[in-house]
Amino acid sequence: MAVELFNNGTHIVHAFYDLVDDSAAGAVQSNQFLVVDNGHGALIDPGGNMTYSGLLMDMHQHFSSKDLDYILASHVDPDIIASVNKWFVASHCKVMISALWTRFVPHFTAGRSVEDRIVGIPDQGAVIRLGQSKLLALPAHFMHAEGNFQFYDPIAKILFSGDLGASILPHAEAAEPVTDFASHIPKMAGFHRRYIVSRKVCAFWANMVRGLEIEQIVPQHGARFVGGRAVKDFIDWVESMDCGVDLMTQANYQLPA
Repeated sequence: MAVELFNNGTHIVHAFYDLVDDSAAGAVQSNQFLVVDNGHGALIDPGGNMTYSGLLMDMHQHFSSKDLDYILASHVDPDIIASVNKWFVASHCKVMISALWTRFVPHFTAGRSVEDRIVGIPDQGAVIRLGQSKLLALPAHFMHAEGNFQFYDPIAKILFSGDLGASILPHAEAAEPVTDFASHIPKMAGFHRRYIVSRKVCAFWANMVRGLEIEQIVPQHGARFVGGRAVKDFIDWVESMDCGVDLMTQANYQLPA
């Protein structure tokens, strides 16, 4: 079921939190997002085969796949974009992804040429026209993937942060905003320590996004951060976080016994 994050009548944002079955062994809860503006649509991080059918059916209650302009992919992991071949069949959409990953996208397809439907985002980011609005692809390199982007919607004032802010929760909990930031940190910390490369890039990111009007930060896994206080708490936490190579020592690089 879609959760409406924003709606002003012509610009609508829906999130889908419950398309990964909690009972599926080893499956990680993931979120998918639909942005619609004046009859044009973009899916952000639509997921893999596990989410495709449910997302297609739920989306059709609000928006036809035939009118889908874009799939916006934060990076190239299977839980981000493995269903792309099916979306190529169901719609006329193009995929926008880091230019580093464009040659990897065809590995998710059925072998026919799809080069004309894959658009590489340059390292510095891009402005993406959607209907009468614009979305921003923001550099978030090494905040999980080497070529990584977040997507900012200036009308809804939502930052879709990809894996940054990820928390491991059942989908019933993931659909609700974070209400107590301090108690939420343990649900994020382990992931960020391992999957975000360094505190240096976290500081660069924090300096960049503080220049935006953000009312919601919405990760691809787990719960979202809503309101000025929650957004500030999250940015401050990321900026001060030791992670990735900051935590590595020689003990992590030894010959196996």
